[in-house]
Amino acid sequence: MGDTSGQSKVSFGFREVGEGERQGLVNDVFSKVAERYDLMNDLMSGGLHRLWKNDFVTWLAPPKADRPFRLLDVAGGTGDVALRYEGSTAVICDISPEMLAVGQRKVNDAGLAHRIELVEGNAEALPFADGSFDAYTIAFGIRNVTHIDRALAEAFRVLKTGGRFMCLEFSEVQVPILDKLYEFHSFEVIPRLGKLTAGAAEPYQYLVESIRKFPKQEAFATMIRAAGFERVSYRNLTGGVAAMHSGWKL
Repeated sequence: MGDTSGQSKVSFGFREVGEGERQGLVNDVFSKVAERYDLMNDLMSGGLHRLWKNDFVTWLAPPKADRPFRLLDVAGGTGDVALRYEGSTAVICDISPEMLAVGQRKVNDAGLAHRIELVEGNAEALPFADGSFDAYTIAFGIRNVTHIDRALAEAFRVLKTGGRFMCLEFSEVQVPILDKLYEFHSFEVIPRLGKLTAGAAEPYQYLVESIRKFPKQEAFATMIRAAGFERVSYRNLTGGVAAMHSGWKL
């Protein structure tokens, strides 16, 4: 890993690691879980992520007419979100080649390679020109970014004026009793299921811990506003187990 003694420390789950070390650790997690990523989301959400993603696409409401609409789905490697959009052209951008390989296979199987492109890239330094997209989405990915503020700045940069930023992410449960049940499920059940299904508990342990380290709903909304977005709002899903955030580049 090299000497990280001079680096700033950042969180990798509940551990503190060197700033330059974190992205490699995250990449390693996703290289290990790529083939089972959709199953992993089923385990972590009890299958609810499928309904949440449907709600996510419904709230974005991309045009179904022939009007050109270009979507950028960041950290969307397996294509689970982009494949839900009808009619629009989409670019899936992910830093993990293993995740993109799974996504390319799913796009090809769906016969949608003519309108969904997959590109390897970092959310903190996107390989796209300013004002290239009508919408930017990121689902269950932004908490894996080392510098969330940089990712938000990049989202603002690549959106057209009038473009929309949307994020779907695990968040703070705001319903009594449900929060305790979810805590037990997260820390006691998910790592064990990960070990049974994928042969390793560690990647799942990190993913659960990363949820707890991610900013809560209001704090994340404040970060989105700080990046320049306006009309920022959010909606809780399943009592706050997940939340959808929205902002506009106006």
